[in-house]
Amino acid sequence: MTATVLVLVETVNEYLPILERQGYHLELAPTPAERKTAIFEHGERFSAVLTRGPLGLTAEEIAALPNLQIICVIGAGYEQVDLQAARQRGIVVTNGAGVNASSVADHAMALLLALVRDIPRADASVRRGEWAKVMRPSLAGKRLGVLGLGAVGMAIARRAALGFDMSVSYHNRRMRNDVPYTFCATPTELARVSDFLIVATPGGLDTRQLINKQSLDALGPKGFLVNVARASVVATADLISALEQRRIAGAALDVFDHEPEVPQALKNLPNVVLTPHVAGLSPEATRAMVELVGQNLTAFFSGKPVLTPVRLPDEER
Repeated sequence: MTATVLVLVETVNEYLPILERQGYHLELAPTPAERKTAIFEHGERFSAVLTRGPLGLTAEEIAALPNLQIICVIGAGYEQVDLQAARQRGIVVTNGAGVNASSVADHAMALLLALVRDIPRADASVRRGEWAKVMRPSLAGKRLGVLGLGAVGMAIARRAALGFDMSVSYHNRRMRNDVPYTFCATPTELARVSDFLIVATPGGLDTRQLINKQSLDALGPKGFLVNVARASVVATADLISALEQRRIAGAALDVFDHEPEVPQALKNLPNVVLTPHVAGLSPEATRAMVELVGQNLTAFFSGKPVLTPVRLPDEER
């Protein structure tokens, strides 16, 4: 019997034939209305769901999918998937940890360069026929702090250290003995020793508002913040205040609390660079993520262990 997969993701259509060639029947529901109809009117059709971290899958939706056996999350984050509900139903959850690390790291460095060198405003001024020259800091030799030294954080650290001759410090849930970078015990300590701070940690309750007024003040008026992780890691109100009062020099953000809505206060600030949650999007990363979904589905429906399981609540003890 062919497994039917409900696809909630809106950015992978070009690569979905990878799954169809493996024999899976796909039904696409990328809009809220289509999603609601598919789940609550035709929920019995689906044995698998393909989603993203911010799109998630709620407990109510899981309850409306009586034949659901596996949830596959594109990308590393799974913060809006109700893991407790999945555990109670015995549903397997997988993610794409590490698959798009290179793409996210590239985007993080692009944001850092654009922010520190003030590229968007320079471009806009030239288009207006102006020729204003503004002195901006260099990246070479500066101190980079990386919050979260997983696959993405490591890719960022390597680019910074080897490509820009930057000294790298990091904060992680635990110290790593396999890296040449300096460990900091708290996010505030990390911010204090950094000229630039890049957030690359997963979302969720454990990392909620790790970057707040205290850590932003530690980063200081010459410091720059880049967030390519999840908006929940940064206290948005504290960040806006720090930017408006120039208690930090600037911020570049790819993630927001209520996507696609972006606070007008951020849009109004001249010391901010904004992108629409695209750090992990590249043809290479998207293809690899869909291929990994296919491998996880095939393993699961063949009775084999999935390749990238997400630990469910009772497994974390």
